[in-house]
Amino acid sequence: MQSKAALRGVPAVSAAPEDPPVVHRLPLRVYWEDTDAGGIVFYANYLKFFERARTEWLRACGVQQQAMRERTGAIFVVTHTSMHYRAPARLDDALEVTVAVRHTGRASLEVAQRAWRGRTLLAEGDVRIGCVEAATMRPCRIPADVLELIA
Repeated sequence: MQSKAALRGVPAVSAAPEDPPVVHRLPLRVYWEDTDAGGIVFYANYLKFFERARTEWLRACGVQQQAMRERTGAIFVVTHTSMHYRAPARLDDALEVTVAVRHTGRASLEVAQRAWRGRTLLAEGDVRIGCVEAATMRPCRIPADVLELIA
């Protein structure tokens, strides 16, 4: 079953047959601030790129995270990541970061993310995101209206 984002016209392209379809693509440029002393993207910055892509995916689905917090007291937090770095990105490279939903549960979701330069896969990772009460940081259910938008 495709997500609503996929049905809105985002191409369902995957790197491998067993991968979930891509639901969002974020183009971005590598800036000086993204690179390390060797002139390549500092490894931790891929996590920032992935965060931006997830945020823009939620926004494209109609989920405003600050509004969700104000309305329900719930926020999303990253609870686990695993990354595999395959090739370096360099200053001024044009990248595309993708989001593919692996699983949506009642209180968490798992996404597969990749950073590409053209057809070259640079980095890939799996990210688990939990929904928690902002005041207590205790797990809570993803608000039903939000779950409807992203599932």
